[in-house]
Amino acid sequence: MELPYKEIPSYPVDYSAGNVVSRMIDGLGYRYYWATEGLTEKDLAYKPSKDGRTILETLEHIHTLSNNILLAPDTKAFEKPRNPPKYTYGELRAFTLKNLNAASNKVLGKSSKELENFKVIFKQRDKTFEFPYWNMINGMISDCIHHTGQIVLMRRASGNPQHGKVNVFLGKNRD
Repeated sequence: MELPYKEIPSYPVDYSAGNVVSRMIDGLGYRYYWATEGLTEKDLAYKPSKDGRTILETLEHIHTLSNNILLAPDTKAFEKPRNPPKYTYGELRAFTLKNLNAASNKVLGKSSKELENFKVIFKQRDKTFEFPYWNMINGMISDCIHHTGQIVLMRRASGNPQHGKVNVFLGKNRD
């Protein structure tokens, strides 16, 4: 089964609020697809300093953020499991890309009024914290873009640079 975001899908017909957010998620998906394509065990273990995250730990963090991105349009709470499952690199990559694709589809075509009903909700034991969808844009989506860039940099430092034909402006690889 082919994973989403080898290329960014065609852009929507208008600039509605949901379409703009969807496109931001699609841009993230494309960047993430190629930042994580072909990582080796050496890459996954690489970390820039003793206090830094490895690439695998960064993938785990992005996966958690992608769960939040997926839940917000349905106003469902994210609750971090006490003993989160350990996924392989391939599983993390596939789950994250599928989360992003599903989240993009959930916001696609939504009006600004509809986005007002989306909520970022965290549940920690018996407490629930709720935020407007604005926090998703400057929070999780932006954070995923930031960490995806870190993966690109770390894999280059590890000796396995990202595919050279990636074109984030066009959202597809150069021929």
